[in-house]
Amino acid sequence: MSSPLIAQLIDALRILPGVGPKSAQRMAYAILERQREGGKHLAWALSEAIEKVGHCQSCRTLSEAPICKICASPKRDAGLLCVVETPADVLSIEQAGIYQGTYFVLMGHLSPIDGIGPAQLGLDLLNTKLQQPDLSELILATNQTVEGEATAHYIQQMALKQGVKVTRLAQGLPMGGELEYTDSATLSHAFKGRRQVD
Repeated sequence: MSSPLIAQLIDALRILPGVGPKSAQRMAYAILERQREGGKHLAWALSEAIEKVGHCQSCRTLSEAPICKICASPKRDAGLLCVVETPADVLSIEQAGIYQGTYFVLMGHLSPIDGIGPAQLGLDLLNTKLQQPDLSELILATNQTVEGEATAHYIQQMALKQGVKVTRLAQGLPMGGELEYTDSATLSHAFKGRRQVD
């Protein structure tokens, strides 16, 4: 039987996604047995981040400043606005180095069952952005899930009312993937979205 403090640490680690009781227990014991200094640094970094990281007032991503570096950069194309579900999606796109526009982070997707509607996703702020005269294209990059598709459709209707061109990230087969191991929904999207080879 572990002590109350160890049990408390294990329970606290379980808030992380994908961390079950056994994983949390392994982490807690690893910190206490071999990584006490690392644990202190982790506690400090976590405390600092929780206290000082908020949301960008323009795109809603996580940021220490009122306006994030991407929104503040004059090098970004203000005519392109990419809508994503999470700050992690922004990071993935930025790491790919293929996009030079701006973002809008929903911080989730429409899910009436969970009480997440347009207000929780900041769609009033997005609607204001859709009215900016320099905006030429809205790129929908929500996840390929039922909720992501429903969210994309809702936002598409908002954009069309404002006369903004709407595009959707292409769907299909991953690089290096084999047809044999590809699910039928992905194959269906790949066939529907096929284009002529030059």
